Amino acid sequence: MEKGHKLILIATSSISLVVFIFLGLICVCRRKGSRNDESRDTESSFESSTEMEINGNLIRFNGGEDLTCADILDAPGEVIGKSKYGTLYKANLATNNSIVCLRFLRPTCTEKVQDLMPMVQLMGSIQHPNLVPLCGFYSGRRGEKLLVHPFYEMGNLAQFIKDGKDECHKWTAICRISMGIARGLDYLHTGFQKPIIHGNLKSKNILLGQNHQPFVSDFGLHTFLKQDAAQEMLEEADIEGYKAPELMQMEETNEATDIYNFGVILLELLTGKEAVNKKGNPNQDSYLATSLRIAILDNRISDLYHPDILVDEDNGDGSLMNEERVLGLFTMAMDCCSPSPSLRPDIKQICKKLEEI
Repeated sequence: MEKGHKLILIATSSISLVVFIFLGLICVCRRKGSRNDESRDTESSFESSTEMEINGNLIRFNGGEDLTCADILDAPGEVIGKSKYGTLYKANLATNNSIVCLRFLRPTCTEKVQDLMPMVQLMGSIQHPNLVPLCGFYSGRRGEKLLVHPFYEMGNLAQFIKDGKDECHKWTAICRISMGIARGLDYLHTGFQKPIIHGNLKSKNILLGQNHQPFVSDFGLHTFLKQDAAQEMLEEADIEGYKAPELMQMEETNEATDIYNFGVILLELLTGKEAVNKKGNPNQDSYLATSLRIAILDNRISDLYHPDILVDEDNGDGSLMNEERVLGLFTMAMDCCSPSPSLRPDIKQICKKLEEI
């Protein structure tokens, strides 16, 4: 009887051990599956997953008080921009039927969310008539991040110039856009205890509202990115014709590199040309600033601005249009694009000069 009892105990223990091992294997398999799921491209899960809402975190700022996680994650979106570090969507929010821009940042390209929070809070506090506000910031459990901005129906400055309509060659429009960008940049550079560097200023990142009011977007975005991704952003800027010469030897952008980019944008506005001639040979002469420097040396004044600018004789303020004012803006643009950072004007000097022109 005692022997039989021992056999029962041994058998029971063996069964328990087998069950324990079996359950352990299931847990291991599930963990592996979970890790594999998390390592997949999170962008596709952003478009379809609703689980992120459980562990996600949404911070609302001025203009985004009505935002919800469900609104952001379930919104039907149209891709309007793509880069190595993220995707830009035009999305329709169901709650209030409004259209917003959602910028998805890939987890592999961005810093940890806790390291980004000071910059997120700072960007969310910025309210300026020439800067695109941050309405909301979402961070998911897999490291994905979404920035919510207003959508501007008029598009961006690069497209406005490329379309080549009469409006883009009007002196009043050129001055209004130039002044608005400068004021936005002035606020970023001087409105805080520590300057906010744009880091990727270009005509594609200038959005247009009614009456050509410009809104500077994507400022400070490079601070969200890991070093490799930020470097890729600089390389992209070089391809597009916006990389300041000193960035060939250094990796950190600063106020002077922002000024260089602003100068390139002014040259685009004046000439109606792109920052880089992609149809020509891939050399230094293909950059707009360099080609115009050569035009000055060759005394080709007609290459320095679009001829239709002079047709706009009534400037809206009663004064007559003349070539001297156009060349004044051109000279300042070239000063901004000086190869030497120390010779470039600062943003306060630029604003003063624009008011005089």
